[in-house]
Amino acid sequence: MSKQMQNATNLYLRGIRDGHIDEVLENYMGDSYTQHSTGVKDGKAGFKEFFQDFHKRNPERDIQIVRTFEDGPYVFQHVYQNLNGGQAQWITTDIFRADDQGRIVEHWDVIDAYPQNKPAVDPLFGDFQIEDEDQTEQNKAKIRLFLTYVMQNHDYTRFNDFVKDNYVEHDVASSLDYLKDNDVTYDFVFKVLGQGNYVVSYSQVTIAGTAYAMFDIFRLEDGKIAEHWVNKEVMPKRSELSNSGKF
Repeated sequence: MSKQMQNATNLYLRGIRDGHIDEVLENYMGDSYTQHSTGVKDGKAGFKEFFQDFHKRNPERDIQIVRTFEDGPYVFQHVYQNLNGGQAQWITTDIFRADDQGRIVEHWDVIDAYPQNKPAVDPLFGDFQIEDEDQTEQNKAKIRLFLTYVMQNHDYTRFNDFVKDNYVEHDVASSLDYLKDNDVTYDFVFKVLGQGNYVVSYSQVTIAGTAYAMFDIFRLEDGKIAEHWVNKEVMPKRSELSNSGKF
């Protein structure tokens, strides 16, 4: 595990799960920390303030990192949080940016509820194995084209050019019929990251007139999308922000 991935993992598990905030600030973060998480103030002091209160409100914390990979200075994590014996369950998707020493200096996330009535296809859990690392750039390029042609330009005739016939969909809101019926439009794509057969995009997406910050997680096989997860959060109003915003 690289230094930056270890630091991102320690931030989650040692800091958020186990409550060792000062350990995180002193060892895993850089000198500065730019925050894009809704409701968390910017900087290392904002991180400490938020999570000290979070730990008081949530004394029982089961946090599991389900998927993680890295791309350049960025680490992506797909995480399950079960708080206070199931009183609250969350899916979080996070990007951490590291400095040249692997210390975490910037963070983006989206948080949504893990469904109480679990659907037939779980929205989070499942197998995870990075393969085809020599195809990382080709797979990222393929997803950029998919997002441009299908999700931004609404050329749905090209959907099957990018998606396998028997692909596994973990979010019904991403089916072809749903895209058409709800005028799903990718306003802009902020980042596309990948490692091997996994690619993640972070975008602002409008669904039936409501703007969301949204992560798409794709697993590719033979150059096509074989599996897909989504995590989305309603875009906060500018007046509600305590940092520079979701992007």
